[in-house]
Amino acid sequence: MLKKIHHVGIVVRSIATAYAWYRDTLSLPVHKEDIIQDQGVKAALLTIGTSEIELLEPITPGTGVARFLDNRGEGLHHICFETDDVHRELEAAKTRGIPVIDQHPRQGLAGLICFLHPQASHGVLIEYVQP
Repeated sequence: MLKKIHHVGIVVRSIATAYAWYRDTLSLPVHKEDIIQDQGVKAALLTIGTSEIELLEPITPGTGVARFLDNRGEGLHHICFETDDVHRELEAAKTRGIPVIDQHPRQGLAGLICFLHPQASHGVLIEYVQP
């Protein structure tokens, strides 16, 4: 069962530069920051209420986030829904014939994650997370 919007992912050229807006102007505290090697990104989670904003800075050329930035520029990348069982949600999506990007959940900054293909959701990239 999907519980809430866990976070919204935003691609930026530089997390350090983006902090001027999200952390300093909006006063959102940085909850976590790390490099996710398999996704080729530096990522940061900033808390807002019971949700978060995830900033994604590509550090490896040719990855999905790097291509997104090259093709579309900075901006909204994905919406992430929290679940208590990401394996179950991914299998349910596949059973319903929903196109998926990940065949199996993997570790992400926010927890165990998987992505659904934006074809299924009117052009919006959907992520599921089990924190």
